[in-house]
Amino acid sequence: TQKTISLWTSRCANRPYSVDEDLNEAEVNGNWTPQEKALHEARLKAKAKRRLRKSSSRNSTSESFSESGDLVGGDPHSPKGKVNTNDRKSRTGKGRGLPKKGGAGGKGVWGAAGMVYEDEEPDVRDPNYDEAAQGDTVYATVVPEVDERELEKMVNPIVQEYFEHGDTKEVQMLLKGLNLGPHKYEFSSLAVSLSLEGKASHRELTSRLLSDLTGKLLSQSDMARAFDKILKELPDLILDTPEAPQMLGQFIARAIADHILPMSFLDCYKGKVDCEHARVALDRAAVLLTMKREMVRLDNVWGVGGGLRPVKHLIKEMNLLLKEYLISGDVTEAERCLRDLEVPHFHHELVYETIVMVLESKGDTASHMMIKLLKSFWKTGLITVDQMNRGFQRVYEELPEINLDVPHAHSIMETFVDLCYQESVITKQLRDTCPSRGRKRFVSEGDGGVIKT
Repeated sequence: TQKTISLWTSRCANRPYSVDEDLNEAEVNGNWTPQEKALHEARLKAKAKRRLRKSSSRNSTSESFSESGDLVGGDPHSPKGKVNTNDRKSRTGKGRGLPKKGGAGGKGVWGAAGMVYEDEEPDVRDPNYDEAAQGDTVYATVVPEVDERELEKMVNPIVQEYFEHGDTKEVQMLLKGLNLGPHKYEFSSLAVSLSLEGKASHRELTSRLLSDLTGKLLSQSDMARAFDKILKELPDLILDTPEAPQMLGQFIARAIADHILPMSFLDCYKGKVDCEHARVALDRAAVLLTMKREMVRLDNVWGVGGGLRPVKHLIKEMNLLLKEYLISGDVTEAERCLRDLEVPHFHHELVYETIVMVLESKGDTASHMMIKLLKSFWKTGLITVDQMNRGFQRVYEELPEINLDVPHAHSIMETFVDLCYQESVITKQLRDTCPSRGRKRFVSEGDGGVIKT
């Protein structure tokens, strides 16, 4: 086959007419070989493809319209009908023939003519954002809001420490460092609940704390919400503190007198309270406010706690405690009364008054009962070694003056000190320092009974 094609092409090359004419002449004469016929069909197919490619390119150019609606393309065989490859107009046949982005796009183009750009704010998320180039930077500490479940764990230590130092300004500073958010009213309710389980001095400190916080960190509405919550929790509070309703009533009365709660607080609950314990608390507050109507503040509703009491008042309370003990003989009650005074630094006064009462009493009953009382206080640790020694030393120093009113004070004191040492109430050193009155010898032994002059 290759030989035939090569012979045929060489023959055609020497002829003055083209291959197509030779093939057409062979077709007319009917002298086509199969190879020539296949070659002819291949040429026809290639020629048809070239014509189709040219016609499709010319048709797409002729179908694009200008803004006036006239056809842009003309005769595809004319020079004007050739497609400009650098033209920005769409060659897909779908556009209107306008340039892209209205002529504002493309490489090296800043936008359309007459366009004015405004200053844009720098975006923090921009990779090229430079924080130092933005001027003075202000850093603010963001404190997350305290969760309601963690509020009690954070507030309890603050309140317990306040019961020790009593500084309301420190509590304010600590609360400012916490972001309590909408739960800030719960601080007041937690503080009152903790003070109900404590002493009278704790409740006095809590009332002062609430008074100092109102208007600075807490409002009257916050206080009203706090006491409303405590009134609802009274059935649970009386399980640990049976006197909670009465004490809560005193808290409410003190809060109204200190302008922590509005005067209309009690009126909001008239005829609307179903809980019996809440009614007791509100009635207690109403009675106290009626009794103290002329007083501006109910300052003494909790008494004067601890070392804030005058010394004369403490001495009077201790004397009353000892007299009640001599009548009842109840050591437990005497111990409770001494603890309620909250003056551990002043317990030496109790020891002093106990010894003086023994010296002034008649008979041995008071002596034995007082030794029993001091022994109980010694074992429980209510009276320390220093307080016990200081009380006895005070009596030793004032014994000459006491002897003026009690002539047998020295002998009674020696007996009492020996009994205390036998019961392990005092040390041997303290017993040995007890002053003894020397025996004055009026008659010399061997003088025959003659009194010396």
